[in-house]
Amino acid sequence: MTTATTRTLRTTPLAPTGTTNARVPPAANPSLPSLTGLRWMAALLVFGLHVNNFGYFGGTGGQLVSWGFGAGATGVSFFFVLSGFVLTWSARPGDRPLAFWRRRIARIYPVHLVTLAVALLMALTLAHQGDPAPEPALANVLLLHSWWHPWWQTLNPVSWSLACEAFFYAAFPLLILMLRRLGARALTALGALAAVSVLGLAWSDAHHWWTYTLYSLPAARLPEFVLGAVTARLVLLGRWRGPGLEASLALAIIGYFLVPQVTPGYSATVCTLTGFALLIPAAAVADLNGLPSLWRHRRLVRLGELSFAFYMIHLLVLRSTTNLLGTKPHFGVLAGLGVTATAFAVSLGLSWVLYEAVECPARRLLLRRRRSATQQAPRSDPVPARREAPATAPD
Repeated sequence: MTTATTRTLRTTPLAPTGTTNARVPPAANPSLPSLTGLRWMAALLVFGLHVNNFGYFGGTGGQLVSWGFGAGATGVSFFFVLSGFVLTWSARPGDRPLAFWRRRIARIYPVHLVTLAVALLMALTLAHQGDPAPEPALANVLLLHSWWHPWWQTLNPVSWSLACEAFFYAAFPLLILMLRRLGARALTALGALAAVSVLGLAWSDAHHWWTYTLYSLPAARLPEFVLGAVTARLVLLGRWRGPGLEASLALAIIGYFLVPQVTPGYSATVCTLTGFALLIPAAAVADLNGLPSLWRHRRLVRLGELSFAFYMIHLLVLRSTTNLLGTKPHFGVLAGLGVTATAFAVSLGLSWVLYEAVECPARRLLLRRRRSATQQAPRSDPVPARREAPATAPD
C-alpha cells in the first residue's frame, strides 16, 4: 500500500466501540464492486474443478484442465474469507442478532430450497444420482449435514459450504461484538491466531488425527471466516498495511499452483490463505481510493451478482449430463470444449433465472414486512440504518 493510500484510509475510519472519540458512522459503508467481481472468479474455479472431476477431457486436454483447475476447491476457501470480510464491512451498528439472521436466511434459503428440490427430483427420476435417506435429506434442508461427514454431499453436494456459512452466521453477532472492541494490534494478533489455527488443523488432518477429514467440518473452516472479518475491521479503522492489488493477486496465484504439492483436502487451504487474505482487502482499498481494478468491470460485477445462483446450480447441470454422456467420457479437445461450453451456458442461463425469479424477489418478499414495520416506527436516531451488502457466494 502506498503512503497516499494509507493517508486516505486514515481520514475515514470508523472508531471502535467504546472509544471516547467515536463518531457516528455513515449510513452505509461504500460499496466494493471489485469484491463482487472476484466472487465470480472464485465460482469459475469451482466450476472448472467439477469439469475436471467429471472427466470431460482426455489426454492432453485432460492434463491441461487438471493443471488449471485441479486446485479449484480453494475457491471455497476464498468464499469463506470473503464472507467474513463482507459481513463485517456491511455490519449494521446496533443490529440485533435476530434481524441479522433474518436477512441471512432471506439471502441464501430461497435458492438453497429450490436447488435442493431440483436435486431431489433428479435423484428420484434420473439414474446415477443416488437415493438419499430421509435423515440426511432433512439435515440438508436445515443446513446441518456438514457436521456429519457421511452426509456432507447429500443431494446438491455444493450445499455443504452453506452449512459452514450457517455456522458462521450463527457466530457472527458475537464475533462482531468482540471485533468492535479490539484495536489494530489486537486485531492483527487475532488474525495471526486464525492463520496459525489453519496451519495446525491442516497438519493434524494430513496426519489423520481425526476420524473424518476436516475439509467440510464447519468449525474447522471458521478461522478462514474470522481472518476475513479481521481484515475488514483493519480496513475500516484505516490500519490495513497489506500489499497492493497486483502483488496480492500474484501471491494468490502462486499459492493456488502450490496446492498439488500438499496433501489433498483441507491442507490446500494453507497454500492459498495468505494470498486470499491479502487480495480481498487490497481489492477493497483499490475501490475505496479509486485505484485501477480489473475486478470492478461491469460485466464481472454482473457475473458476480449471479455467482451464488451459478454455484448452487452448476453441479446439478453437470450431474445431469452423466445420463447422456456416461461417467468420465474423456473426450478429445474439441468435443470436450463443446460439452463444457454447453454445460457452462446452461448453468449460467439457469443462474440468471434463479437470480431474477427466486433470489431477488424472495428476498424482497421475506424482508418486506420487517422493512415496512421499520419505516412506520418512530425513529429517535436520525442516522439511517446501514444497507447490508450482498452476501458472499459460498462454495
